[in-house]
Amino acid sequence: MKTIEKRDRAYSAVEHILDSYLEMNDHRKTPERYAILRAVYNTEGHFTIDELGERLVEEYKFPVSRATLYNTLNLFLELRLVIRHRFQGTTKYESCYADNNHCHQICTVCGKVSEVHAPEVANAIDEMRLKRFRKDGFSLYIYGICSTCQAAITRKSRKAKSDKAKK
Repeated sequence: MKTIEKRDRAYSAVEHILDSYLEMNDHRKTPERYAILRAVYNTEGHFTIDELGERLVEEYKFPVSRATLYNTLNLFLELRLVIRHRFQGTTKYESCYADNNHCHQICTVCGKVSEVHAPEVANAIDEMRLKRFRKDGFSLYIYGICSTCQAAITRKSRKAKSDKAKK
């Protein structure tokens, strides 16, 4: 129940940010923008444009054009409501309200991406003194091989050695 309440509070806050921006800049408050915002903030983890479009159709019965998705996500990027990641040739997004620090581990074999909780890294960056620059957040990508892929590589290597020894 607490995660639902937390998600609802976050959504209320980001909706207020969007409302304020649209009003101050004389932009229209379209139902598409709010449907996309709700879908983004009800999505756990990373998503692609295509996955977001499918979710809008399947769960919200609200189809939106690809151009509207791109334009709206660009607006959300500008407002820092969404962060964009480029993982091994794939562009993914995730909601980021009140979470400007992102650490990810990325398997270079299967492409699996996982969030990493790294308070030591966050603290080190917080302590950094940068000349004439105000830090707002950071993204860190750690590339390597996940345990599943490493186990598969090890099994394959052992099998190859075993097959070679039998010959």
